[in-house]
Amino acid sequence: MEHSEPRAPGLIGSLTGVVKNSLRLVLSRIELAALELSEVRRHLVELSVLFALVVLAAWFAIAFGTATLIYLAWDALGWKILLILAAVFAVIAVVLVMTIKKMILQGRLALSATMAELKADRDMLL
Repeated sequence: MEHSEPRAPGLIGSLTGVVKNSLRLVLSRIELAALELSEVRRHLVELSVLFALVVLAAWFAIAFGTATLIYLAWDALGWKILLILAAVFAVIAVVLVMTIKKMILQGRLALSATMAELKADRDMLL
C-alpha cells in the first residue's frame, strides 16, 4: 500500500464546508437571540409586576391623600384646591412618562449582543 497525501477538497467539498459553517453560524446566532429573548422576557415580566404594584399603591395613596387635602383645604380655597391638585397630578404624570421613556431609550429591552454579532457577521461577509 502506498502512503498518499490527502487530496485538497474540490469545489463540492469546499461548497459543503461553506454551507456547514454557514449553518453553524446561523444556529449560533439563533441560540444567542433565544437567550437574549428569554432575558428580555424575564425583564418584561418583572417590569409588568412592579408596574402593576406601583399603580395599585399609587392609586390608593393618591385617592386618600386627595380626599384628605380636599377636606382640609375646602374652607380656605374652595374649588381652587381641585385645580391645584389637578396641576400637581399632571406634573407627576409627565415625570413618570419621561422616566419610562428614558428606560426604553437606554435599550434595556433591546437585543444588543445579538445585533452586534449580526452586524459583525455582515461586515465580515461583505
